[in-house]
Amino acid sequence: MLIQAHIAFAKLHELDLSKAAHDLLSALVKLQRPGGEVNASQVELAARVGLSKNRTSIAMTQLVERNIVLRPDRRYRSYFLHPYFAGYASVEDLEQALADATEAIKAGELAAPAPPPEPQRHLTAVPTRRSA
Repeated sequence: MLIQAHIAFAKLHELDLSKAAHDLLSALVKLQRPGGEVNASQVELAARVGLSKNRTSIAMTQLVERNIVLRPDRRYRSYFLHPYFAGYASVEDLEQALADATEAIKAGELAAPAPPPEPQRHLTAVPTRRSA
């Protein structure tokens, strides 16, 4: 049994995830190895969660865009949970991983889990008065 880091789970509601993304994250958490590595294809994940391939792809995109799931090398069947969401074999491993992740975030080497950016409002043209 892994010791789960819950530092980010408390703020999960702020990340504006779909139900499918929540379900997919739950599956990833269950399938992870110590340190957060998950080796499964999206087809396997879709079958586990009961989603279509398309819905799974959209949900995975949400998780990746919000830095919950990391794909540093884009390897097939390889996903990594952000250290703040990952599970660890021991309390010591958990504490070290969180300390390392916090330092990497401060150094700009790792992105913190974050909600999507606010949609940009498109400005409309406003007619100006012409002086005569």
